[in-house]
Amino acid sequence: MTAGERVVVVGAGVAGLTTAVVLAEAGASVHVIAEQVPGVTSLAAGAMWGPYLVEPKDKVDQWGQRSLEIFRKLAEDPATGVRLTSGIEASRTAEAPPDWATTLPGFRPCEPAELPAGFTAGYRFTVPLIDMPTYLGYLLRRLDAAGGTVERRRLASLADAAPAPVIVNCTGLGAQELVPDHDLRPIRGQHVVVTNPGLTEFFSEDTGLSPDLLCFYPHGDTVVLGGTAIDGEGSLAPDDTAAANIRARCAEVEPRLAEARVLEHRIGARPTRSAVRVEAERRKDGTVVVHNYGHGGAGVTLSWGCAQEARMLLDLE
Repeated sequence: MTAGERVVVVGAGVAGLTTAVVLAEAGASVHVIAEQVPGVTSLAAGAMWGPYLVEPKDKVDQWGQRSLEIFRKLAEDPATGVRLTSGIEASRTAEAPPDWATTLPGFRPCEPAELPAGFTAGYRFTVPLIDMPTYLGYLLRRLDAAGGTVERRRLASLADAAPAPVIVNCTGLGAQELVPDHDLRPIRGQHVVVTNPGLTEFFSEDTGLSPDLLCFYPHGDTVVLGGTAIDGEGSLAPDDTAAANIRARCAEVEPRLAEARVLEHRIGARPTRSAVRVEAERRKDGTVVVHNYGHGGAGVTLSWGCAQEARMLLDLE
C-alpha cells in the first residue's frame, strides 16, 4: 500500500474505527462506510480490557497486549473516555487467575474479607475501563483529524464498497452475509446503565460460559451493569426480565446499586466465530480485501492490535 492510496473500511464499530484511524494516520486516504455510526454493538460494550474466550490464543495475546499499551497512554487524556481503574475479579469456585491478569499492575489475591458473600476466590488488579460512547466519539474525531471520511450506507455486498483498490472488512456480524461467513454467530449481550451511587472500582465475576454475567463498571456519574451472553441470539430488543435479573445480581454484590436510577439499556450482538479473522485476500478483480472481524466479546480489547495487524498486511502488498 502506498501513501495516499484509497482504502474503504466497511464498518464503524470499535474494530472499524480503530483500523480506519491507524490507516489514515499511516497516510492512506480512508473512507468509512457503515449503516450505523458508531456501531451499536460497540456502543453497548462495558467495557473492560481483558482477552476473554477468544482464539487463537497466541495472536490474541499479542493483539491484546498491544491494545493494552495504547489504552494506558490514552488514559492520560480524560477526553478519550479511557481510565485506569482498580477492582476485583472474583469466582465462586477456587479458580486460578487468568494468565493475562497476573501481569497487570497491582495484581494480588484478595483477602477473604474483601470478597462478597458466596465467593471463594478473587484477584485485585488495575486495568483500562473504557466509556464507549465517549471513546467512540474520540475515535471519530481522531479519524476526521487524520483526513478520513465517513458515509452512512448499507451495503448489499463488499463489492458495493468499490471503487477502491483496498477494502477492509470490519463488519462484525454483518460478515455472515457480506463474506459470507457461516462460522460467524451472534452472542447477545445486554447492559443496564444506572446513576453512580459512589462507586470508584469495578467488579467482575468469572462466570465461564454461563449466559448470566455479573459485572459493574463505574464511568464517572454512571455505572454499566452486566450482563448477558446468549449464544446464537442476535435480537437487539430490550429484555425487561434480563434487565431486572442483571440489576438484582449486581445489587447482591453492591447493595448501593439497588436504588440507582436506570438511565438506559444497551444491547449488542457480539460477532463470534471459532477464531478471530485478521487476514488478507486478493479477489479476482484485483481488489485486496483485509478481513478484521469475529472478535466476540473482546473487540475493544483486541482493537488496536488487530488494526495494526491489518496495516502490516497492507504494507506487504
